Parts: sequence; C-alpha cells; structure tokens
Amino acid sequence: MAGQNQDEDQTAPLYGDLLEAVFSHVPLIDLMPASHVSKTWRSAVFSHLYNSPRVKPWLIVHTQSRRNPSMTTIHAYDPHSHVWIEIMQTQIKFSCTLKSSHSTFLYMLSPSKFTFSFDPLNATWHNVGAPVIWRSDPVVAVVGSRVVIAGGACDFEDDPVAVEMYDIDSGKWDTCQSMPAVMKDFAASTWLSIAVTNQKMYALGKNSGIICSFDPETKRWEDPCELRPNLPIFFSVIAISGDRLVLVGLVGDVENIESLSIWDVNCDTFNCKEMGKMPPEMLERLTNANTPLSSIDVSSAGDLIYIYNPSDPVWIFYCEFTNGVCQWGNFRNLILNDRNRMNWFVFTCSKVGIDDLHKAFWSINRKLSVKLTGN
Repeated sequence: MAGQNQDEDQTAPLYGDLLEAVFSHVPLIDLMPASHVSKTWRSAVFSHLYNSPRVKPWLIVHTQSRRNPSMTTIHAYDPHSHVWIEIMQTQIKFSCTLKSSHSTFLYMLSPSKFTFSFDPLNATWHNVGAPVIWRSDPVVAVVGSRVVIAGGACDFEDDPVAVEMYDIDSGKWDTCQSMPAVMKDFAASTWLSIAVTNQKMYALGKNSGIICSFDPETKRWEDPCELRPNLPIFFSVIAISGDRLVLVGLVGDVENIESLSIWDVNCDTFNCKEMGKMPPEMLERLTNANTPLSSIDVSSAGDLIYIYNPSDPVWIFYCEFTNGVCQWGNFRNLILNDRNRMNWFVFTCSKVGIDDLHKAFWSINRKLSVKLTGN
C-alpha cells in the first residue's frame, strides 16, 4: 500500500505555484510549445510571464553570404536563458545585401524594389517600389508609420543628401528636405549612426560628432550641432535606450583606447551626462580581438544596449540600465566561426514575447533548434 502511494506521488501532475516555479527556469522558446500541452499548463505559462515577464531584449544575428545573398542564416540570443536559437526563415527570399540601421528594422534595397521588416522577429516583410533616387549606401529608418531614406545617393545623382519618405499606411513615396549641407561628405550609413523615436530620427557623424534630427511630420531637419562630451572621442554611435538618447564612444585614439563610455544625451540641448564606463577587463577583451578596434556598433531595445566590434564580433558586450546604473556583461558569439568569418553579419535587437514567437514560428511554419552558450 505504501509502495502504491509512493508511485502515485511520483507521477502526480504539477499545478499552480509549483508549475510556475518550474517554468521560471525554462527558456522562453520552450514555453511556447509548453503552453499547448493543456489548459492548466497554458494558464501557468501566461501567469508566470505576467508575474515575471522576460523583459531582456534578444540579440538577433543575420549571417549572409557575400557571394550568394540567398544563403542567409538567422540566430537569436536570449539573455534571460543564455541560449542561442536558430531560426529557419521561409517567408522571404534574400536577393540582395541585407542591412539594418537601428533596432528591429531590416531592409534590402535595389534599383527596382525596396523590401523591409520591423516586427520583433521579422516575421512580416513589405515589398514596395524603390525610391526615385538611386542609392548605394543610404541611412534607412522607420519612424512611426513612415520609412525615411536619406543620403547615400549614387555619384551620378544631383543631390547626394536627398531624402525620401515612404508612408506605410498610404503606400506612397514623398520628397522631403535634403539633409544639412554640413553632412554632405559623410551622408551614408558607413559614416552615420541612426537612432529613432516614434517622432524623430537622429543622425550622428560617427567620426565628426555632428548630430541633427529629422521630423517626418514637417519633413524638415533641425540645425546640426556638435555632440562632444569633454573627452577626446575618436569614434561614437547613438542609440535609444528606454526613453533616452544615449551616446556610446571610444575615448583616446586607435593606438591607445582609454575607455568606452556611455552618456545620456539631452535631446533639447544635446548636453551629455556620463552614465558609465565599460569595465577594464571587458575593454581589454574588446580591444584584443583579431582585428584592430577602429569602430564599434550597437543594437538596443528597452534598457539594454549590445555593443560589438562590427569587423570581428567574437564577443558581444551589453550594458543594462537599472535605476540609472550601468550593469555590464558579455558573452561569446557562438555564431561566428572560421567557415563564416568572411560573411556579412547584420545585428538587430528586439523585445520578444510568447505572442511574437507564436507568430514567427507557427504562422509561417519556421523550424528552430536551441543551443546552450558558454559565456
């Protein structure tokens, strides 16, 4: 009798708080199929996510062959569970170079077609006609319901800083005020860093420190100014973190990088207030990569910023803002290896919820696999 009761106890199902406690240790990607096991499990999954939401944004890495753009793989890193997820994309055919200027926004631009996506896991793509100006390296950003394409015009075009805007709701292109003349010599995505709010797009010269903003409602640019804290910054980028505009800069010079610092930028005065510095041991790891560190890039969402060397992203670093304090961390990029090192890497970042996973993996019949990381 005692043995029978013991067997029953061993096979008793989990309910309530105990089941939620178990789910707290389960990666978000595994909670999706778990929510379909039964009504009880579904209730426990959503109760757990409601009480303890997975708020840390995912880093998404798109690896594209330079010779054959259609050979593109997609992986996502979940910082809450420390797992990499391979995503098999079946909806879109990658026909030309994939690019991203900020956050979740991805695009491909050819002389005849403009293809873009901006949902968290890029499950939905929009295909529209190309802008009038033929561009080779523009900055492209989605601001509210509008997509702004600025600069990067080909040499034979009359205006190298021309700006066009696509309205997603109406499906129409419109011409806007050109970028400020002072940005003419570096009006391309190679030399500009972009940050976007729901109302404005900010553009910063990575080497010059000149910043200006564009308002899609008025279709005009505000007067540019220099964004320079009282330090010798030789390279900088901008991002939106939470509700703040932040500046991430390399201090010193290429031969002697003194620090990597982050500043909070006042969007009205463009004054900068330092928020934190990368710990010395992480800075050493960043600068001791296989290639000299002459630039950095960032991907951000929520209160988290991922930082990496775009030429050799062996390590990914992140800064999370908690009550105004910078908390730093890093992990190895398991996607980078000797076979794909010469490929094209595109990084995006987004907050991902279980609804986004359902849409991305089930509605378009994606496949996935999970691999544990080793930090």
